[in-house]
Amino acid sequence: MSLGPLERRELIALARASIESALPEGRFSTCERLPSTPALMQRRSSFVTLRTRGQLRGCCGSLDAARPLAEDVWRNAWACAFSDPRFPRLSRDEWPHVHLHISVLSPLAPMTFLSEEDLIAQLRPFVDGLIIEAGEARATFLPAVWNQIIDPRQFVRQLKCKAHLPADYWSPDLRAYRYTTESFE
Repeated sequence: MSLGPLERRELIALARASIESALPEGRFSTCERLPSTPALMQRRSSFVTLRTRGQLRGCCGSLDAARPLAEDVWRNAWACAFSDPRFPRLSRDEWPHVHLHISVLSPLAPMTFLSEEDLIAQLRPFVDGLIIEAGEARATFLPAVWNQIIDPRQFVRQLKCKAHLPADYWSPDLRAYRYTTESFE
């Protein structure tokens, strides 16, 4: 289900409110009144990305659609501002310079492939997000990552590295899922 302009604005406002409510101390708080339109109550996954001056400042999300979309965005907005391990907590001084971006994931589609070459051949650059799993290892690249990694072979290899697997790792037990995103600012 595609989101309309009103629902997109509500999600952006919700993400901003989540971050602003935590700016004084960085503590997570639950939202007292989540929007309850049917589209925002569906169980869907999202990622929230923060950028300052064009540089990544935080990105957190969920891959499993375990809660209503509105709640997922609230939690992920807080997480990318205050608990992304790659960055210090967002400060009150930084907040006015932050650009906020939301990606809502489609349902995950399991991929069937016989080899790494087969997996690579099935990818749709600039369209597909990709999740790989092997044992306990799991990682994803959102479709926006294609802007930095244009070559499908490198896309898969770097995703394996992100999952803490060797770039040349291969096993018949490797699992992959594709998804698309609806992205907005």
